[in-house]
Amino acid sequence: TADALKRVGGVRHAQIVGLSEDGQAAQIMVSPQTSPTDAATVGVASALRDATGRIEDATGAELGMTGLTAVQLDITERLEEAMPLYLAIVVGLAILLLFLVFRSLLVPLVAALGFLLSVGSAFGLTVLVWQQGLWDLVPAPGPLISFMPIFLIGVTFGLAMDYQVFLVTRMREHYSHTGGKPSPGSPYSGVDESTIVGFTQGARVVTAAAIIMISVFVAFINQPLPFIQIFGFALAVSVFFDAFFIRMSLVPATMFLMGKATWWMPKWLDKVLPPLDIEGTALEKEWEEKERARAD
Repeated sequence: TADALKRVGGVRHAQIVGLSEDGQAAQIMVSPQTSPTDAATVGVASALRDATGRIEDATGAELGMTGLTAVQLDITERLEEAMPLYLAIVVGLAILLLFLVFRSLLVPLVAALGFLLSVGSAFGLTVLVWQQGLWDLVPAPGPLISFMPIFLIGVTFGLAMDYQVFLVTRMREHYSHTGGKPSPGSPYSGVDESTIVGFTQGARVVTAAAIIMISVFVAFINQPLPFIQIFGFALAVSVFFDAFFIRMSLVPATMFLMGKATWWMPKWLDKVLPPLDIEGTALEKEWEEKERARAD
């Protein structure tokens, strides 16, 4: 087995380093020609797996691989398999909840698309800087941690939906209170006016929240552990892009472009979906009616 593993491409040496007393088990140490962080080492690990499969078929022995590179490869493959389902659940549930909150078809779809754009931009810039060594900003670029995408998607999703609700809820409130009609003498349509008013009221909250989170994540970059630095950089980039380019640029712009279709939803679907009053509008109306009744 050791001789067969020596002939695998990219392997420098393979030797027996441990043997059981009964001679039924052995440990073979395989040294690749490249470093553990080199991308070629992953190819060597895959080739070793294929070779061990052939050895098992020929000898009937049971072979297994361990070590940092092999474990990282196993984790990466498992996460790659889980990623489509994870994204489908996260984005799908977000769209469903936003359907309930905003009673619109297009607003949740734009929100989900913006979330994917934010994650994509964070991934791209993080890979360029920390893995490809863009402009030599990082002294020792290398492969990113395999579980970073899962972590980054989860945190970015939570913050992105917070900013979406902060901003668009104000727009929806104004549109509902005015019945979709503009103010007398207003040069804007009802949708445009609600977008302007809602943005004016919610943009400060989103800006303050984003600056706070960016400051927190940027502080991680000064930590000594590399994976903490990468997480801080990636999260800071994702929050910056999502808050300022997506929630406060793309979302209002698409509302202006979509016009009346922004708040459109089929009547049958509106009846099927249960009402969800996250801002307590119904309670406010009930309190106002009670106050008027007391005054009368």
